[in-house]
Amino acid sequence: MQRRQSSKIPKLHLHAHHKHQTDLSAWRQRGTTDSEKTIQNHQSPDNQENDSKQGSLEEALSYFQRVPEHVSLKKDSVLQKNLATVESVALQRGLPPEGFEVLLNVALSGKLADTVNTRILMSLIPASVIPENSIVSSVSWLCVGKCSDKIQLLFLRWLITVFDFIDHKEQINALYGFFFYFLQDEKLCPYVCHVLYLLTRKENVLPFRIRKLLDLQSKMGMQPHLQALLSLYKLFHPELVTITLPGKVKAYFKNSEGPWKAAINAIRQKKQENSPVPLQLFLGTAQRQWRKRKWNSQMVVPASSTNENYLEDKTKQCVALSTTTEYFPVEQLQSFSQLLQNIHCLEFPAQMGSVLTNPLLLHYMNCKKDEAVNLRLHYWMGQTLEEECTWCVVDNSRQEEFKEFLETIYKAECFLQEGFSSCEEFLYKSLPLWDGSCCQSQVLKLVSWISINRFSEMKSLLYDPLAQLFFTSSLYFKCSVLESMRELLQNWLISHVIHLDSESDSQDHSLNSTLSGLVDAVAQLINFVGQISTAALRLESDITLLMHFILSFYEIVCDMYLQYNLPLLIMPPAGVFYPALLSMESVSLNRLCYIMYRYRTNLVAAKENYLEKKKAPQFRFSSKTYKEYNQYLIAMVGCLWTSNAFEKDSHPQGLHMDEELLKKTAVKEYKRSLNIVHHPALMIYALSFLQQAFPDDTTFNLSLIKGKKWDWYLEYLYANGLKGLKLFIESSINRISQASDHKAENVQE
Repeated sequence: MQRRQSSKIPKLHLHAHHKHQTDLSAWRQRGTTDSEKTIQNHQSPDNQENDSKQGSLEEALSYFQRVPEHVSLKKDSVLQKNLATVESVALQRGLPPEGFEVLLNVALSGKLADTVNTRILMSLIPASVIPENSIVSSVSWLCVGKCSDKIQLLFLRWLITVFDFIDHKEQINALYGFFFYFLQDEKLCPYVCHVLYLLTRKENVLPFRIRKLLDLQSKMGMQPHLQALLSLYKLFHPELVTITLPGKVKAYFKNSEGPWKAAINAIRQKKQENSPVPLQLFLGTAQRQWRKRKWNSQMVVPASSTNENYLEDKTKQCVALSTTTEYFPVEQLQSFSQLLQNIHCLEFPAQMGSVLTNPLLLHYMNCKKDEAVNLRLHYWMGQTLEEECTWCVVDNSRQEEFKEFLETIYKAECFLQEGFSSCEEFLYKSLPLWDGSCCQSQVLKLVSWISINRFSEMKSLLYDPLAQLFFTSSLYFKCSVLESMRELLQNWLISHVIHLDSESDSQDHSLNSTLSGLVDAVAQLINFVGQISTAALRLESDITLLMHFILSFYEIVCDMYLQYNLPLLIMPPAGVFYPALLSMESVSLNRLCYIMYRYRTNLVAAKENYLEKKKAPQFRFSSKTYKEYNQYLIAMVGCLWTSNAFEKDSHPQGLHMDEELLKKTAVKEYKRSLNIVHHPALMIYALSFLQQAFPDDTTFNLSLIKGKKWDWYLEYLYANGLKGLKLFIESSINRISQASDHKAENVQE
């Protein structure tokens, strides 16, 4: 940005903004606000120093308002003193809104040397918000060209960093053309693009601007900052931007935050830790809750100002603007009915983080599917996650705050019932570096909302990093990963059902191609869980807690065909099935029985559906699935009913043993030693049944349970809550199933 006088840009002079300039004398005459008085009442003697600093700041601002030109910093002690006062107050407390216009005018007017101007710009740390008119006044100085290129660049970096602290954006957006003109400066182009990206609305996208961006791209090459602006333009007017743009860019813009971000965070943290009154009293926004970090400061739409009179003035300006614009500000959005009435003209806030905690704005995203909003949110969230990830940076002292941020993203994803693409990319990039303990719960929750779009890469991006941590981590981590995988599977299946309902009238070809990808992705996920579950049961000695999470996963898998209309069924591996079958816990055995019952129901329904159709469907269960189910069924019936599992089980990893080996066990009547009475998980029920049926018998002879007493014993088991066992026996054992059918017929008669 050279010091040039161009006829293409109207000259905006500072004198044109007298009505917007800060009246420091009036500011001093107002006295303290109610919130300031409240703070003073709570101050201790140690904090009385703040009053003197406040007075010194007023004197310093008055000095800079009338500072003469070309004052030497080394020779002028008054300048040194006042500059030091501004820096000290800014770093400790932040500057009030009334001070920004004065300091910006000095820094950009070229009155003082660049050394002083740089220190002033570095000190522009907001305590609450920044008045819009101070930014408008600053742009006028840029157009005049009094300051050097270095100061202009530093100003743009500051503007990008504090953009979300500006109380309004209407007048700044009116200066869109001025910012756009400065794109021709090659050094400032990346930062100007960033400012334009934050300001762009649909009406700002014009053909001549698109042509200008394309010309710049042909001269500079495929620069990410130009691609970002073109991508946003294409979302608003795809018919005007016809070129193909890269789908994914690692980072659109350079990090412009400099020292301001750290200083803002330090001030917020200090105020929250040391203040005896709520932080919102300091900020004069008692109806809002401000937090320490950048992402949390963007979680709510900020109030206009810390000063009541200033707030009143700005409210009047906002009302006046609302009568001349078609946009409805989100600050005024209070109810769902308002959202429905203004959904066509709603203007999203510049601080996109506020969307995550605002249900009305999330409703808008669900209904409107605004690609421009999604792109802005994608950029903001991706940049924040990458910069603040506590296991990817040296300083991880703010882990609790990062946890809170991840939790907020997860709640928003649950509300929208879909994951954010930027969060998904963050997980793929950061999981290989994750230690499995930092933000464990939040990370695994976010994993459950990963989309199915890149299932072909999931093995290397998701499954392999998780597997490395899984095998070397605690039992609790293993259970957490299994729960995350269960939720991931369920989210995919629910999304599939919704997609089927919405696409019921579309062509079969598109549905089949989508379904094919889903089937492959789900099969890959189920196989992954089967592999880690088998290994985990061996590592943890078949512990019941781990078995609970594994069976919870397969309770979804066994019902995918009927419950979610997905033509896929995969049996659990032998390393999961047999430990559950021989479990010492009746809960695990009962759940396995229910799972096998649902497998049977789904397989029978699929076979009947196949036989009813004349032509073979595209998706059909393989014969391997039926064969494996039948092998498991024989093993279960042998263990629970016929006592011949050691002889009849034909699975390669099953219970089959040679007769000679069984004789060496020295177990009497080994052919009848394993059934529903002698099973280790059910023996406690058998003993309790004997005690009630034969109270005088103290031998506890389990062989007494036979004939009618066997049937009574079954009823006893069912009465004790073993519903899964009941469903399995009645559906898979001929004598019981026939008796149940006969009983049902009698009831109908």
